[in-house]
Amino acid sequence: MYQNILLVEDDKGIVKMVSIALESNKYSVVKTKSGMEAINSIQNGSFDLVLLDLGLPDIDGVEVLKKIREYSDVPIIIISARFKEEEKVEALELGADDFLTKPFGVNELLARIKVVMRRYNINLIESEIVCFGELLIDFDRRIVQINDAESHLTPIEFNIIKYLVSNHGKVCTHKMIHEKVWGYDSNDDYQSLRVFMGNIRRKIKDDVANPKYIVTESGVGYRFIADIV
Repeated sequence: MYQNILLVEDDKGIVKMVSIALESNKYSVVKTKSGMEAINSIQNGSFDLVLLDLGLPDIDGVEVLKKIREYSDVPIIIISARFKEEEKVEALELGADDFLTKPFGVNELLARIKVVMRRYNINLIESEIVCFGELLIDFDRRIVQINDAESHLTPIEFNIIKYLVSNHGKVCTHKMIHEKVWGYDSNDDYQSLRVFMGNIRRKIKDDVANPKYIVTESGVGYRFIADIV
């Protein structure tokens, strides 16, 4: 069964490239080049995912994102030439699932789509125990094991990894993690979060240079990438 993707983009070259790539991978593509057309399409149609450019001719893509999130939880991947960290953070905190900076490769786009769609199709936290190869997490007993040996995480460390796993494949910004784990946001305390992440990686034997579980999105946040086994 074909999955329906709404492509919101006014650059004809990118529309052609992305459409060919998606259709050759058995996705059905609906194309629109303005923000208002996108909003109307989502209100009146059914889509499995939205690819949204921010630089649209009528209204800014950020405003389109805000409007969509008022009534729909459809997965949204931002595709934009904007590359500033604060713009990526803003889009993610407004409800985007991922952010891909132009220019990008077709293979990377397809991989990001698969990850986001997989996240929406499974709820890892519904299972008391999940396994990612050598890494096992027991949410009910709050136990983490690596290679069958228990790794002792502090309560905060466990809550951080639980939040990342529950948002599998999604970039979780520093602010989102702070608000979820600590209950408030503090720009001055992001260094503490980096320390906690360093401890978590050490305890689950995750190499920051070649990560199997947690990827750092520089200046933005973190993403849990491992597939459930």
